[in-house]
Amino acid sequence: MAKDYLELVRLQGLIKEGLAELFPDKIWVKAEIGQWSPHANGHCYLSLMQSRGGKVVAESRAMIWKWHYPLLRETFEKTAGQPLGAGLTVLVRVQVNFSEIYGVSLFIDDIDPAFTLGEKEAERRRALERLTAGGYLDMQKELALPRLPYRLAVVSSQTAAGYGDFCKHLLHNEYGYVFEVRLFEALMQGESAPASITAALLDAAQQGPDAILILRGGGSELDLSCYDDFDLAVAIATAPVPVITAIGHDRDVHLADLVANESVKTPTALADLFLDRYAAEDAAIDALGARVTRAVRELLRLQESRAEAALARIRYAAGSRLGMEQSRVDLLEAVIGACDPHKILSLGYVLVTDEDDKLIKSVGQVRPGGKIGVRMGDGSLRATVTDIRSDSRDSMQKNIA
Repeated sequence: MAKDYLELVRLQGLIKEGLAELFPDKIWVKAEIGQWSPHANGHCYLSLMQSRGGKVVAESRAMIWKWHYPLLRETFEKTAGQPLGAGLTVLVRVQVNFSEIYGVSLFIDDIDPAFTLGEKEAERRRALERLTAGGYLDMQKELALPRLPYRLAVVSSQTAAGYGDFCKHLLHNEYGYVFEVRLFEALMQGESAPASITAALLDAAQQGPDAILILRGGGSELDLSCYDDFDLAVAIATAPVPVITAIGHDRDVHLADLVANESVKTPTALADLFLDRYAAEDAAIDALGARVTRAVRELLRLQESRAEAALARIRYAAGSRLGMEQSRVDLLEAVIGACDPHKILSLGYVLVTDEDDKLIKSVGQVRPGGKIGVRMGDGSLRATVTDIRSDSRDSMQKNIA
């Protein structure tokens, strides 16, 4: 028995008619851009897809005609701050089309950049929640810079203007402070930037610097979007040394800034951060020197006062002692003067000596007929002893001659 069948072209025609009836008008579709291939002929070929749990659950061919593509691209990039490309979640207006040869295709004639911005912000918010829940926001804050950081590892591009400004401002400072700066090159924008910066960061950390500096030097919102990458933020947070960011933005704060030990606006401001630390140390040393000088002067003044007081006491004591000694000398002089033989002789006393000029103190030293010498105050004489009397006899006579 013959089976009923449809020729393929008839089946394709029915599908095409059915899709036309099901989607008579253009519709808005949320999807992620998969493949992305602008063509030389002006058209842009791409694929739209949807994932769940890391698996693609839907995918469709799509294209933007050349008469739509330039305007859509310019409008999107100006509003969203980033180029159209693979990996973006977009809200597109499509016309469902079916081709008997190519199957279902979606012709895109409009893209809502505000939706992509919202999705990007939502993704950033989810990443921030994960960082907060994992404790990554506080890890770097627990690390402290050395009081005088000297060995600085810089993650940047050799040709980046921000890196040049930083080195010029830091290394040619007017104070003459010296630093050791080593560059670890990385891509600083684009899809590959987070992985490149992370690799340079890990390499720098192994060298044991005092700090790691991530320098960007400004750019568009698109250029700076890579600094909201979750994995890069984790790498910064878990670095074993303080990481300081100077990405160069004036308004936005990126995840890299939030997890860093410290964040400043520009590379020049970062150079000032280190110069200010050295200047503050200089000021502290000067202040300490002034305190030491004042303390030494005060100590010298105190010691001088003490010395003057001691000298006054010594002078007073010496004066008192000299006065006492002078009194003793005067007394001794008086005693000596009173004992002067000449003075005694002048009072009427005489000095009697024998023939050998020895002092006669007793009558027992002489004999009658002996020679004696008699010294008086105004001269001397020689005499012969004719008579010797004892004290008992002399005491009764006034004239002993």
